[in-house]
Amino acid sequence: MPWYVWLLAAVGLGVAEFFTLTLVFGLLAGAALVAAVVAGVGIGILGQLVAVAGAAAAGLIVIRPVALRHLAQSPLFREGSDALIGKRAEVMQEVSATRGLIKISGEEWSARALDESHVIPVGALVDVMEIEGATAVVYPRELLP
Repeated sequence: MPWYVWLLAAVGLGVAEFFTLTLVFGLLAGAALVAAVVAGVGIGILGQLVAVAGAAAAGLIVIRPVALRHLAQSPLFREGSDALIGKRAEVMQEVSATRGLIKISGEEWSARALDESHVIPVGALVDVMEIEGATAVVYPRELLP
């Protein structure tokens, strides 16, 4: 088969991968590129089929599981406001269910209490449970009076 047929197949498979994001079509496109190189060197159709089969098998059996495992892992470092979740903060202005002010890592953030019945006094230490927009949702570290 001429090399340009394999090249067209690789392009078609690459486009399919772009729309599906399964990693299957992309690996098959790579296998088609290998077959295009083999065809370009002048090896016959049997060699081309062996090359495409070998490259496809290697990609689908070896590369795809490793790639999927890496995609499924959560990032090692949290960025932005997500990095504040779990941090300790100090209450600068009384925190209630609707408003308050805390200091996290040297920055002041608006805050509200996770438990709507809590009113957290100034100077208390709290844990940041989540971030909602520009507001930290906090819970006191110690029992409140």
